[in-house]
Amino acid sequence: MAASAPPDPRTPLLFLPGLLCDAALWHAQARGLTGEADVQIADLTRDGSIPDMARRVLAEAPPRFALAGLSMGGYVAFEIMRQAPERIIRLALVDTMASLDTPERTRQRVGMKALAERGRFLGISPQLLPNLIHPSRIGTPVADEVIAMGKRVGRDAFLRQQQAIIDRPDSLPTLASITVPTLIVVGENDRLTPVAEAQKMHAGIQGSRLEILPECGHLPPLELPEQTTELLKHWLRGM
Repeated sequence: MAASAPPDPRTPLLFLPGLLCDAALWHAQARGLTGEADVQIADLTRDGSIPDMARRVLAEAPPRFALAGLSMGGYVAFEIMRQAPERIIRLALVDTMASLDTPERTRQRVGMKALAERGRFLGISPQLLPNLIHPSRIGTPVADEVIAMGKRVGRDAFLRQQQAIIDRPDSLPTLASITVPTLIVVGENDRLTPVAEAQKMHAGIQGSRLEILPECGHLPPLELPEQTTELLKHWLRGM
């Protein structure tokens, strides 16, 4: 009788994209971590609240897994840590924040949502790119991919995602309850979830590791794919 195959030693790893992002956000990391992890990339376009997004992710995820979320994906990751902390092996929070939006930011979101509802959905326009990526990457394939992702996600999902972000719960009070190994990554030039927000999370999650990436905006998996992959590799191996 042939010997049975040994169990796969790779860690189940689930990636969560951000607002107007799809699986392409994490493609470089999925390829680069093939030998380290059994990778899945969640679809966060189908639900209209952060708790519902988290419930769907948990329903489709392995029993226990490592979890990495960027921006809105980080908001979903915090909710997963509230709903089912026992299922998470380790946590990576990339260019996200535990705080709620300022009133001004909320007004901006409401305004963008109203424009989209009136049929003026622009996705990621070239004018918005400086808020998302470092100026050195404007006019490069990175910028092209950001714009393409926004078009693929589309208006209806954008409306659901924006409302979910507006209504999301405050995650600052729950930071102290996170006890799994946690990596926090932020672009030094991130305008949307700046370094100060990453520092708040680092201070609130005991034993967490903070990495600040120079010459990088809001999307390190696309802007600095190799460096982001290496950070995640060390995180999977125990930081």
